[in-house]
Amino acid sequence: MFYYLFSYLDKLNFPGAGVFHYISFRSAMALITSLIISLLFGKKIISFLQKKQIGETVRDLGLEGQIQKQGTPTMGGIIILASIIIPTLLFAKLHNIYIIILFVTTVWLGFMGFIDDYIKVFKHNKQGLKGKSKILGQVSLGLIVGFTIYYSGNIVIREKARKEIVEPASEISKTTKTFESRAVYMSEDVKSTKTTIPFIKNNEFDYEYFLFFLNKAARKKWVLGIFVLVVIFIITAVSNGANMTDGLDGLVTGVSAVNGTTLGILAYVSGNIIFADYLNIMYIPYSGEMVVYASAFIGATVGFMWYNSFPAQVFMGDTGSLAIGGIIAVFAILIRKEILLPILCGIFLVENLSVMLQVTYFKFTRRKFGEGQRLFKMAPLHHHYQKKGYVEPKIVTRFWIIAIMLAVITIVTLKLR
Repeated sequence: MFYYLFSYLDKLNFPGAGVFHYISFRSAMALITSLIISLLFGKKIISFLQKKQIGETVRDLGLEGQIQKQGTPTMGGIIILASIIIPTLLFAKLHNIYIIILFVTTVWLGFMGFIDDYIKVFKHNKQGLKGKSKILGQVSLGLIVGFTIYYSGNIVIREKARKEIVEPASEISKTTKTFESRAVYMSEDVKSTKTTIPFIKNNEFDYEYFLFFLNKAARKKWVLGIFVLVVIFIITAVSNGANMTDGLDGLVTGVSAVNGTTLGILAYVSGNIIFADYLNIMYIPYSGEMVVYASAFIGATVGFMWYNSFPAQVFMGDTGSLAIGGIIAVFAILIRKEILLPILCGIFLVENLSVMLQVTYFKFTRRKFGEGQRLFKMAPLHHHYQKKGYVEPKIVTRFWIIAIMLAVITIVTLKLR
């Protein structure tokens, strides 16, 4: 909103109004505003949740300090959502297609998580929203995001196109009428299903390559199906991964703040033609606006950590964790860096895999030996370390350190090929 107001004032030569044209300024303002909202209004929201007795119901799993968390206010993801949405509305270009997609993602998964928490708290159903309903919601969002990216004329990448220019070969050629051609490279914005592969020199991969057995026309026709399936898988996997990771005080907020910072950096260089050319990476016009959103996201997660750090005064619930995971997934897809997610979101990946391996191994050993066995003392993985006797803050801090290391590796892939 402020962007449009100050753009109008700039036309009237209002002193200082032009500063709102700079992404860096608006990103800084979004970060500060997000922190202020989460810190100032977070306490009021927590008090409201306590007053309404919207607390966590804890099942005794034999973990140290678990019972003390009984009754801690949940659904605190509302703080995160408000701290992202309000600064975005104030400082971003709201007509930007990338901002619109991220906004829809946040509201969609935030609302889905809110319903899940509502069922758990008010309906006293520990299962919350049924698994099929969650998957349906994530698949529906994936369809919306995938089709929008594919069909929107405002989502393009800039490529260098080779063109032949025919011109006279020399001064003599004016009488002899001979000509020669030379190749020039011109930039043009094109629709594409290309993405980025890490550690490879010519690091662009087109989803069309999966259809190598078809002719070019058929590949163009069917690539939409491949692309949408990939988008659905990524959104579902990352949002569920964040949800799995949300089990210790400050764990998912700290990891997400690191991931958000990394994605913000990648969006900035991808949306800046000078940096994109210098780093020899894909230039994505208009995507730099996502840095404003990333800044609000960082402020929201860091601000929420003020109350969510050990011992937590509030839990985010699925209201926050599903939205956080979805934002990270869609953000990476929009800047064509989704294949980097297994590195950047390595914590989410390992947490997800630990649950899958635990369940698979238990079922396998029960069928083979008549008694189920476990790979881990408990899943997800952070509970395994709790069972081993590690105190909660130590586990969280070490996971943060690993997340930072993975973030550095993700950024380094821009040049390490």
